[in-house]
Amino acid sequence: MAIALDHLAVSAETLDGGVAHVETALGVALAPGGRHPDMGTHNRLLSLGPDLYLEVIAVDPAAAPPKRRRWFGLDGFAGPPRMTNWILRSDALDDDLAAAPPGSGDPLDLARGDLRWRMAVPCDGLLPFDGASPALLQWHCADHPARRLPDSGCRLKALVIEHPEAAELATAWPALMTLPDVLLRQGPTLRLTASIETPHGRRSLS
Repeated sequence: MAIALDHLAVSAETLDGGVAHVETALGVALAPGGRHPDMGTHNRLLSLGPDLYLEVIAVDPAAAPPKRRRWFGLDGFAGPPRMTNWILRSDALDDDLAAAPPGSGDPLDLARGDLRWRMAVPCDGLLPFDGASPALLQWHCADHPARRLPDSGCRLKALVIEHPEAAELATAWPALMTLPDVLLRQGPTLRLTASIETPHGRRSLS
């Protein structure tokens, strides 16, 4: 069983507000994304390499209300845009989900355009450890979505996840400690910070 960092999620009250937050912080333009009809959300994307990307995600005001709680706690999201979640990809979702902390979600078959994937989504939309615990997905499409994006010249150098129970998360899911460039650190509250090399030098995004 192997897990790897797949993408980072920046949540926002509005998609335009989230895009402005990321573009100001990194100095690069985001690419188009799409809509998630099963979740009532939409996104914009930024390549961080051939197998890694960043998404800005928000409730889609034009979408019909979903039949379940939205992922990433977006039903209750408020405040300025910020990085709220990190997502791992798996080659064996059911097996890796069994090793994840309780409450990591139930697998759902999802789609956006011609992209297909299976993802574990908690029934209340909230991942364990206040969202410090990552989400899990398994792609079912020929190309990773990052390979469809224009190369932004941005590359992730480090991802720091701070939480009061960081040590407990590491104990509950030891495989997280094997991920390169990912650091779980004790902090007063949940905070995700990405160090990203951009065409304008090293930038920080949280």
